[in-house]
Amino acid sequence: MIERSDENRVVITGMGIISPLGNTVSQFWESLIAGKSGIDYISTFDTENFPTKIAGEAREFHPEDYLTAKQIRRQDRFSQLATAAAQDAMKNADLDLDNEDKSRIAVVIGNGNGGFGLTAEQTLILQERGWSKVSPTFIPRILPNMASANVAIEFELQGYNSTVVTACAAGTQAIGDAAEVIRSGRAEIAVTGGTEAGISPIGLAGFCAMRALSTSNDNPQTASRPFDLNRDGFVPGEGAGILILERLDRAKARGAPILAEVLGSGASSDARDLVQPDSEGAGAAQVIEWTLQDARIQAKDVDYINAHGTSTQLNDASETQAIKRAFGDIASSIPISSTKSMIGHGLGAAGGMEAVVAVQSIQTNTIHPTTNYENPDPACDLDYVPGEARSVSVHHVLSNSFGFGGQNACVLFGAVDH
Repeated sequence: MIERSDENRVVITGMGIISPLGNTVSQFWESLIAGKSGIDYISTFDTENFPTKIAGEAREFHPEDYLTAKQIRRQDRFSQLATAAAQDAMKNADLDLDNEDKSRIAVVIGNGNGGFGLTAEQTLILQERGWSKVSPTFIPRILPNMASANVAIEFELQGYNSTVVTACAAGTQAIGDAAEVIRSGRAEIAVTGGTEAGISPIGLAGFCAMRALSTSNDNPQTASRPFDLNRDGFVPGEGAGILILERLDRAKARGAPILAEVLGSGASSDARDLVQPDSEGAGAAQVIEWTLQDARIQAKDVDYINAHGTSTQLNDASETQAIKRAFGDIASSIPISSTKSMIGHGLGAAGGMEAVVAVQSIQTNTIHPTTNYENPDPACDLDYVPGEARSVSVHHVLSNSFGFGGQNACVLFGAVDH
């Protein structure tokens, strides 16, 4: 096996998060370990006529804590979430930007929808009041690239800039892409992850029409039930998870806090259906195998899998099959858990938030539970860490993200010996 030199190794030196379980990494992680749910009744609009009335909202996020009044007016919520999480990630990484070449700092952020709710809002204004009443900031607020753009503007980062829009795989794919940008020499540092703010009447209506959402409204905290026999759909969520990536040699040179390493990544397509995953998990298994190859580790070295685990009948069964195909006889011995059981499905943000989970698992040698897993499903028969957190030695974590259109992405994170 050929080892990468320090100049070609990419490490994580900072993290920031805005989530349904709080706006700091420590608060988020402690809540997950305790099995606390951030899912509740939707508070931002009337859901009386919707079959689904629950979501994982980032209720503790107040944009004025992070942004000026002018920025708030000019940024849609998905951009606000990313900018806020990036601010904390920068602080966490102890980066002094005054002493950095900002043309060598990349921004690569994933999201699925852009300004989803704002589009519907402004469309109504157009219909009811005419074109002249549409906001002049409508277009620059809704474009999917505006999270990456606003983060770059916030910190005056003039380097490589990109947006990954691969549905629910976007945040994870963005992290893999950012690591490759650094390895290729196009940047020395990258701000990366995922963001989403799609909890809106039009977003909820669209997913309800697809019958993709849980309608277990009586007890919001138990509605998201990944891998459980009685799961009835996903619960929408929102938030942002942002990482700071750096070349290992320069991180060491500046004495940065080195949290974990991005060992490898991969992306693939099922090439089968617009919304349904491959029932045999072939495309997902392929990307897992490619990710292991890119990371240069063997399947037996994976200590934990942070699952996509959406709580839909098709996805959870398909992901289980993919893990079995990729890991063979050892699949049943690998602990697996779903963060979405407690925060819902953050769509394009999910991979960014779950990357924070992966790193924290490595840092603490702890795996958070899959909550609400009470009734085993014969189609989902692996070790989903039900009920309670588990203390184990965690050196390598695989994070899975699978999206509409058959988009598949994985990242493999590893511990770094100091």
